Parts: sequence; structure tokens; C-alpha cells
Amino acid sequence: MENAQYIGLSRQMVLGTAMDLTANNIANANTAGYRTQNPLFSEYISDPKGARDPISMVYDRGQYDVTRAGPLQLTGNELDVAVIGSGFIGVKTPDGGIQYTRSGNFTLNVRREVVTASGYNVSDAGGAVLAIPEGAKEIRIDTQGRVSTQNGQIGQIMIREFNNPQTLEPQGNGLYKTDETGNPPQDTIVLQGQLEGSNVEPIIEMTHMIKISREYQALQRFMQTDHDRQRTAIQRLGRPAGS
Repeated sequence: MENAQYIGLSRQMVLGTAMDLTANNIANANTAGYRTQNPLFSEYISDPKGARDPISMVYDRGQYDVTRAGPLQLTGNELDVAVIGSGFIGVKTPDGGIQYTRSGNFTLNVRREVVTASGYNVSDAGGAVLAIPEGAKEIRIDTQGRVSTQNGQIGQIMIREFNNPQTLEPQGNGLYKTDETGNPPQDTIVLQGQLEGSNVEPIIEMTHMIKISREYQALQRFMQTDHDRQRTAIQRLGRPAGS
């Protein structure tokens, strides 16, 4: 395989990643708190033996999130919360760790614990499970995430801010993972009865999908043409002299 084939294949691989991310963005256009994910690429220089010049290929570095806030949606549900600012809500995972989310569409499970749409426990500011007592007639959540009933405060939703939100790794179900513990909120508030919508712009994502598809097809045609050129050259070189 010649250099042109390696370069074309490297580009097709990252285009496949870009297509997967774009399709996932479109699928989550109506998911609360979802943030658009874009691919992140860089140049990879290979210096193959016997070659006069290095090969410049495309390297998949991962992805980054568009941190622009999504639109606010008024729901009136007392367990729905929208996070305004750079903070994330702490969520307890089944292994006992803490992950983070912007999706504030919470409910109560059978033990009256506040959980995410995926059934994970919302964490109290101290790391405990946040639960609503039996007989609570009214649930109030203030801008600092403090949760109260008619009998007084029962806990506070864990809110954390991060110096670089791009270090949070998407885990699916609207969750992010990081080894950082985060910082107490400075510019983040919580609004009860509202949700932050997805910041995906479907028209833009559909345009991206069309561009990715066209570029992939153009690369495929280029690689097929190069393959045909090599095959023709080999056939000619292999012919007996004078034939």
C-alpha cells in the first residue's frame, strides 16, 4: 500500500468518528442538559523507512463539548432543576463514585430518593444520598440548591465547578466523569421547576452530516482511482518484453 492509501484511510477513520458524534448530537437534540460534542483532530507525522519525505496523517485526539448554555424550559415540576452557570450536579454511581450532569429532570424512586432519569442517586453536598421524607407536602429548592419541605431544610444538591470543563469525560446518560473533585460554586445558581434544554442546533448538525458524507465519498473515489493506477502499473510492468 502506498502513502496515498495510508493518508486516505487515516482521514476516513476520523470522518467515521465525526459522523458518529454528529448522529449522537442529532439524537439528543431534545435531551435535557445535553451539550453538543465535536471531534478533535491533529496532524500525525510518520517517518517510514525508505521514504524520502515524512507522511502527514490525521490523528483522532478525542472530542470536546460546546459549553454554550441550552435554552431554559419552564416545566413547573418541583423536582426539575436548571443549572445556570458553569456548574455541574453531583450524581452517585452504583460503584459509589461521583459523576456529574447538567440534566436536572429528577424524580423519586421507591425509597423516596432523588434520582436522575437513569435511576442514579443525586448526591447531597456532603456526598450522601438525597432523600425526601414521607409526608412531605411541598418540596422547595432555592438558588443554592438547598432542598426543604414544610418542616425545614433536608439537604443540599451537590454543585461543583471545574477550572476546565473539557477535562470531564462523557460517560453516556448525560453523565461526565473526572478525577478532579471540583470547586464549590461561585457563579452557578439553581432554578426550580425549569430545565436546561439541549444546546444542539439540528440544522447545523444536519449540514455537518452532509459535509462529512460527501468528504468520505470523495476520499473513497480518490483511493479507488489510486488503487486502479497501482494495479495498471503492476500489470504493465509484469508483461513480457515486446508484448
